Amino acid sequence: MHILLHRADGDTQPWIADFAELLPEAEIVLWREGEKARPCDYAVVWSPPPAMLRELNEVKAIFNAGAGVDGLLKFGADLSPRIPLVRLDDAGMGVQMAEYVTHALLRYFRRFDEYEAQARDGLWRPLAGRRKEDFAVGVLGMGMLGARVLEALAPFGFPLRGWSRTPKDIPGVACFSGADGLEAFLRGSRALVCMLPLTPDTANLLDRKHLAMLQSDAYLINVARGAHVAEPDLLTLIKSGHIAGATLDVFRNEPLPMQHPFWQEPRISITPHIAAATLRRESIEQIAGKIRRLEAGQPVAGVVNRQEGY
Repeated sequence: MHILLHRADGDTQPWIADFAELLPEAEIVLWREGEKARPCDYAVVWSPPPAMLRELNEVKAIFNAGAGVDGLLKFGADLSPRIPLVRLDDAGMGVQMAEYVTHALLRYFRRFDEYEAQARDGLWRPLAGRRKEDFAVGVLGMGMLGARVLEALAPFGFPLRGWSRTPKDIPGVACFSGADGLEAFLRGSRALVCMLPLTPDTANLLDRKHLAMLQSDAYLINVARGAHVAEPDLLTLIKSGHIAGATLDVFRNEPLPMQHPFWQEPRISITPHIAAATLRRESIEQIAGKIRRLEAGQPVAGVVNRQEGY
């Protein structure tokens, strides 16, 4: 068995070593632009160039070494429709997302962002506490990672709300779905957590119209994709005071350009796309298990529906 491996960051040797241990029957082949790759059974990729995708017409499946597949699907014409595209189910990312969102949410609820600003000005001034009943948290996207975040938030006692494209039922969560349920979901949310996959339907979803539906003095936490947010609209609503703050881990252009106005807005907290890193060992264990299932003629989880975009 031969597996074609490509990582945009070039960090392939640790992956090769783990594959040797966890899938010893496989030989790893590295893809290099300009060189004709030998025929392979599977491909494991992260941010592959279009030139590579055009060479994958004979593999049995393509594994994306991450949860988001929008970077692959934008080159849809270069991907053979008959070859399954398989994403990671979790591989350690769920708990990291839950940690990040919980930290950001509690920072706003306990007003630590305001205390940080006061401390910089040398102010000692206790602020009024907030009631959890008035701080409903809406999670936009209730897939595997979104559900994990809701699970992590449940013990804190916030009113929890969730929106998904299709109906879902999660105990303890007020669930909304579809275009008809989006407005009611947003109007009842004080803190909005974006966990959506990026598709043509969700790009720019968080524009002025939809962000303005949030409760007054709302907060936005985006750990999905930067293209979900209409950036000028977010800035406008922050400056108006309708949105009190935003924690953003993802952006349309990464690294975020130094001239970007987000850097100058003190109510926006910026992190460099670190909410959930792909854990190599867990990822390879999962990919190896799925390859063995495919070799045995068994179905695997995480096969991407290309029409839906995830």
